[in-house]
Amino acid sequence: MFNDILVVDDEADIRNLISEILVDEGLSVRTAKNSDLALRSLAERVPSLMILDIWLQGSELDGLGILELCQERYPSLPVIMISGHGNIETAVNSIKMGAFDFIEKPFEADHLLHAVNKASELSRLRRENEELKLRGKIENTLLGKSPAICQVRSIIEKVAPTNSRVLITGEEGTGKEVVARLLHENSARNQAPFIMLNSASLHPSQVDAELFGMESTSPGGGAESLGLFERAHGGTLFIDEIADMSRETQGKVLKALHEQSFERVGGTKRVSVDVRVIAATNRDLKREMERGNFREDLYYRLSVVPIHMPALRERREDIPELCEFFMRASAKSAGISMRDIAAEAMAVLQAYHWPGNIRHLRNVIEWMLIMSTGRSTQVLDEMMLPPELRAQNGAVSAQDDGNAIMAMPLREAREVFEKQYLMTQIARFGGNISKTASFIGMERSALHRKLKLLGIHNDEKILA
Repeated sequence: MFNDILVVDDEADIRNLISEILVDEGLSVRTAKNSDLALRSLAERVPSLMILDIWLQGSELDGLGILELCQERYPSLPVIMISGHGNIETAVNSIKMGAFDFIEKPFEADHLLHAVNKASELSRLRRENEELKLRGKIENTLLGKSPAICQVRSIIEKVAPTNSRVLITGEEGTGKEVVARLLHENSARNQAPFIMLNSASLHPSQVDAELFGMESTSPGGGAESLGLFERAHGGTLFIDEIADMSRETQGKVLKALHEQSFERVGGTKRVSVDVRVIAATNRDLKREMERGNFREDLYYRLSVVPIHMPALRERREDIPELCEFFMRASAKSAGISMRDIAAEAMAVLQAYHWPGNIRHLRNVIEWMLIMSTGRSTQVLDEMMLPPELRAQNGAVSAQDDGNAIMAMPLREAREVFEKQYLMTQIARFGGNISKTASFIGMERSALHRKLKLLGIHNDEKILA
């Protein structure tokens, strides 16, 4: 059932009547008597349902005008139209414009509640459908135009149509699963299952049964449970965090890859499968091999085509595009208005080191959107960033350090500001002096001199 209903009617008696009916059912209700108040309420928070009168006396827009705006700005918002002067033509027009239902005044409470219940169920189904589509889009989207991510796309395009095994490496949160799904979707196996195993999420004793299944101990025989290799027959098996497997299980996987067959746990009969295996890890497998933790023969069996996912700090130029995508997705999922990110806030986001990579950035954008709920501004400035970003970034906002700078002589204050500003911009562009110089409008040689003058010369990597 809806938890936030906006009732728009110019008659106080009708607003109160509808509110009482809905509140008695345990629902939360807001009201507005004209179009200005209705649009203001919509901007503050998009309701889960709007009950809208067609004739709004003394209002700039009538109900149909508000409905038209809602279809443009909030297309997923269900609207029930009401009118005491309605006719068939009016009802048909409102439905054609996108209204969910039309109720003529006076109405019975049961009639209203029936319409609300129907709208609630339809809205739930639409929302679930949208969330599934959105989740799929996020999981299967590789955004960015940086050289590093373009190289990954190029490799995917070449290797996806083949049956070659792929080993994806990279830090946590860089998008290794996205790459695996894209390889599957762009292959001839895309109509068959994509099956995923996260080795780190299972106890070592469970991995064998999960991969190969278990033979039934019942007199009738047969498989008690199918393993992931069988379920992925004809398709793709994605083994994430493969370095977390025991050496014994690694040996069984190697044999299955070599023979394209295996025995279920507790069984003796070999099961043949046709499976493409894609593996991923956030560890250095060559180091793990040196330590004896990972089989060298399995490494070379898996790593026919290696793909390395760059860390977010290695592709900072992609952050604005990623922010816009996650902001739009989060706003749509939460049913609230999208916000823009101010230039100074974007500079901080680009300068941050992002230990959690893409997943971390997505969480931060969602946090900013949620924390901005109820604010009138559509632009999120630096003060709307999570505290750890401002604290761990070289940038210091005027709000934080204004008093300290105001207590300094002009020359000293200018030097402090320039140093903080340049350190932030250098971090923003990943230490690339040429890009930094171009952005701030200085010659590269002049920027080098300025950095040396300000004492920003300890990190040789930055000045490379």
